[in-house]
Amino acid sequence: MKTFKLLRAALLATLASTTLLGTAYAEDALKMELTANKVVKDADGKVTYAPVSTAPAGTVIQYKANYTNTINKDINDLAVILPIPANMAFNGEATPASAQASIDGKNYADMPLMRKVDGKMVKIPYSEYRTLRWNIKLLPAKKSATVALNTIVE
Repeated sequence: MKTFKLLRAALLATLASTTLLGTAYAEDALKMELTANKVVKDADGKVTYAPVSTAPAGTVIQYKANYTNTINKDINDLAVILPIPANMAFNGEATPASAQASIDGKNYADMPLMRKVDGKMVKIPYSEYRTLRWNIKLLPAKKSATVALNTIVE
């Protein structure tokens, strides 16, 4: 069974990025905290989350990024982007559900993504999604916003 090691430092460096649309802000205006947790469902279907550093293939991992506005001024038009790590496949679950997806990291659209095959529009498999983006219209001063996506270890 193949095991995927989740390296926290690598995740912090490569998994989350943000883009401020409109007015530029100081680099320290936005603080991001990223966590990776195993998604566990009990017999009753109740979901819990457990910290994880390694996981075998088939394990569902939730990446959750909490963005905090550290300044005394609102941040407007914030685009928050979470890449889907290598050896992981998006499973279709994102919070908030308003996320847009991309298969190339450049072009985003509402989910599910579609493409034309033999003249018909078909859904692009979640396994081909490479990044998700959320547009946060307003992040008030000293407040936080959280986004999350679930992946499956391949």
